[in-house]
Amino acid sequence: MVSAPTDQKLGVLPPDFLVPLKVEPVNRWFLSYYERLHTARGTSIGQESISSESDFSEEEEEYEDDIELLRSLDPKDTKNQDHYKVLGITKLRFKASDDQIKRAYRQKVLKHHPDKRRGQGEDIREDDDYFTCITRAFETLGTAVKRRAFDSVDPLFDDDVPDQIKDGSRTDFFSTFKPVFDRNTRWSNKHHIPNVGTADSTRQEVDKFYKFWYDFDSWREFSYLDEEEKEKGSDREERRWIEKNNRVQRAEKKKEEMKRIRKLVDNAYNCDPRIANFKEADRQEKMAKKKAKQDAARQRKEAEEKIQRDAEEKARLEKEEQERIEKEKNEKMKNERDALKKALKNERRFFQNTCKGHDYFATDQDSKVQNLTDLDKLCEILNVDELKELNKALEATEDKKSVFINAVHSLNEKLEKEKLELLEKATKGSSASEKTLATKPWSSDELALLIKAVNLFPAGKAFQFTTDGVKMI
Repeated sequence: MVSAPTDQKLGVLPPDFLVPLKVEPVNRWFLSYYERLHTARGTSIGQESISSESDFSEEEEEYEDDIELLRSLDPKDTKNQDHYKVLGITKLRFKASDDQIKRAYRQKVLKHHPDKRRGQGEDIREDDDYFTCITRAFETLGTAVKRRAFDSVDPLFDDDVPDQIKDGSRTDFFSTFKPVFDRNTRWSNKHHIPNVGTADSTRQEVDKFYKFWYDFDSWREFSYLDEEEKEKGSDREERRWIEKNNRVQRAEKKKEEMKRIRKLVDNAYNCDPRIANFKEADRQEKMAKKKAKQDAARQRKEAEEKIQRDAEEKARLEKEEQERIEKEKNEKMKNERDALKKALKNERRFFQNTCKGHDYFATDQDSKVQNLTDLDKLCEILNVDELKELNKALEATEDKKSVFINAVHSLNEKLEKEKLELLEKATKGSSASEKTLATKPWSSDELALLIKAVNLFPAGKAFQFTTDGVKMI
């Protein structure tokens, strides 16, 4: 009721001061008004309110209204119904705003409220009327928590996961998997979701995409599918038991959901042509690095082998040069020895011929034998230079016999002197060796020298010591 304007000049109230006006609640006030009427089981929602349908329809959106569907609904099985379809917002579904849900519900109320249909002569059964399904749909979708639970198990959502494309092209991959990823993004708790991309996407973009989906954080939960409601428990213990079973079932369904997402990502990853290209590029790069490493190792080995060959060749050349020098030295020494032997032989022959030409400077046979012995002794003991000097002396004088005798006499003196020196050394060496033997045992080297000496100078043999060495007589 509102008051009409007063007439202050007359000072009295006009007859129409209080005029009843028709006020129709809208939006949340309408819903509150309806809830009060519905709770009280009132039948006077008002022909005025119902008759104002045309006024609302001019402002409201047109939503689907399938009367056959509504009549086919079972009020006792509201849990298995599609609430979006009941309210006529199938096209909007999870994208519908709260205001759109309320307007859709209001239209359903204006068209299908039992009071209006009863006024139209329809037989209404209070306990088995499809309007209960409409009310339950609004109760579910009009509450954020319940709507989230219903959206998680949206019956029209496609949970299928494409199989791997064995012989598919790039076009097959993007046309197959992009719609699947796009519809599954609705479950993400995170915003700024990377898209599938294109065939020209960089490796960083592709890696970012698959990292997001392998670490996918889903808000999807399955409380709507609970087999029992906790509130139906008769006591606290039973309600706890029901809630415990529900949590176990939800966890199992959540686990299956994450397996589904993981299978989707794995299948996409395995047949993504970009991944195949990246793997091929990595393989080529790895092979290139391996080949470069092998080439470097081969070059290093070849360098080492070359150095070794050069060293061996150098050593071989040095050895050959040393052998050549040694050979030349030996040949030179041999030639010198041969020349010395030849010269010695010539000097001996000359000396022998000289002596023979003078009948060995003998007067009788005995002296001849003695001179021959002395001749051999001179030829054996004297060296080339000594023989050469002796031959020169023989050629320079007429008294060759005196030269021969003097040479023999000098040789005997020399031999005698050497003999005495050797005896003296032998005596000293024997005394020293006796002292050594008395104080210290012989070493292995000394024993080896002794054995060698015994083998070189066996007992019972006579030896002649000359300047050229020792000769056995």
